[in-house]
Amino acid sequence: MIDSHCHLDYEPLFTDIKNVIKRSQDIGIEKILTICTTIQSYEKIIRIINENEIVFGTFGIHPHEVENNFISTNVIITNIKQNKKIIGIGETGLDFYYNNADKEKQILSFKNHLEAAAELNIPVIVHSRNAETETFNILNEFKSKNLKILMHCFTGSREFAEKLLDFNTYFSASGIITFKNSIELQNTFKFIPLDRLLIETDSPYLAPVPQRGKKNEPSFLKFTANKLADLRDMKNDELISKTTANFNKLFKN
Repeated sequence: MIDSHCHLDYEPLFTDIKNVIKRSQDIGIEKILTICTTIQSYEKIIRIINENEIVFGTFGIHPHEVENNFISTNVIITNIKQNKKIIGIGETGLDFYYNNADKEKQILSFKNHLEAAAELNIPVIVHSRNAETETFNILNEFKSKNLKILMHCFTGSREFAEKLLDFNTYFSASGIITFKNSIELQNTFKFIPLDRLLIETDSPYLAPVPQRGKKNEPSFLKFTANKLADLRDMKNDELISKTTANFNKLFKN
């Protein structure tokens, strides 16, 4: 199993990281991708990936954080090149639900990240909330660049997923698919082609049922994997094998 998106630099995971990783390995996780959200978080991520063999990282600025962390394409590229275990860009994208940052600044930051992804030919991890049209239109501007796109914690509509498939996009399922009120999202994940699926925790957020309400961690990934296997009428080990292969193909690991 591979947790394709978590935040090991966040509490309570960071101060308990050795135990968090041990519990992950105990349930069969072989890789963890810890995701950058700010310039400050990147400092912790470099430390984490250097000290833990199974952990890889990304560099990028979350759309919530662009007011105080706005960076150029060149800065993104320079930071990515610091360490061979930094294998992706992001998370980046648009969040017009909370509007924690100016919309135009979010859009410009998103485009800077996409330009870096095109330059380096590595995957870009995209966050999109209440911004389907804008996210699609921006990605469409870069269609000729053949970007490697991963829609993390995908909660969009089936129509949005269909359009994104034209860009050879991958989609990551989080613990949200285990929630009782997520029927529409569950149906979308039944529709998305198997060779485009990944799984994630987004920990310490969005703990899946039956751990809902607790602080999430990578070892809870098994519950999301089990639910996705049920939705797709597959054996758990087959689903895990396929999503692992998809991650390794996307990130060429």
